[in-house]
Amino acid sequence: MGPKFDPTEVKVVYLRAVGGEVGATSSLAPKIGPLGLSPKKVGDDIAKATQDWKGLKITVKLTIQNRQAQIEVVPSAASLIIKALKEAPRDRKKQKIVISIDNLCKNEEFGFKIKHNGNISFDDVIAIAKQMKNRSMARKLEGTVKEILGTCQSVGNTVDGSAPHDLIDKINNKELEVPED
Repeated sequence: MGPKFDPTEVKVVYLRAVGGEVGATSSLAPKIGPLGLSPKKVGDDIAKATQDWKGLKITVKLTIQNRQAQIEVVPSAASLIIKALKEAPRDRKKQKIVISIDNLCKNEEFGFKIKHNGNISFDDVIAIAKQMKNRSMARKLEGTVKEILGTCQSVGNTVDGSAPHDLIDKINNKELEVPED
């Protein structure tokens, strides 16, 4: 048998969850069961903590100490962009049945991934870049803004009415100014 479990030890577990939904407790059980927590209770807590991110896949950081779980939402750049688009949350169960072909690109779930065709402002991009700065590999905010614009390209939305890649070109040619911090 392994070493005795130390209750004062801090364990950190990262999970992918859909915002506002109680995930399958069967997927939580192997990760948090050995730490002495109830998967059902943790699933409910995650659903409460992710209510703002309804319908979006996000990463959740569980910090576990003394058989208590603290939940922190760690949104990805794509999640922040989709939230900035202010789209109505999608009902994932209905979405898989009713799918329009022009709105898709090939990917994992049901063989397709939904494209988002909204528009966000460049100020929103800068705000998202400031939020993501500490997780970015870029040295300057300008690099992080380019990363976010690349994610906008992947998500399928426009920025100030133009394609995100056009803005990246403008930043590279010094036609568009990005603030220092």
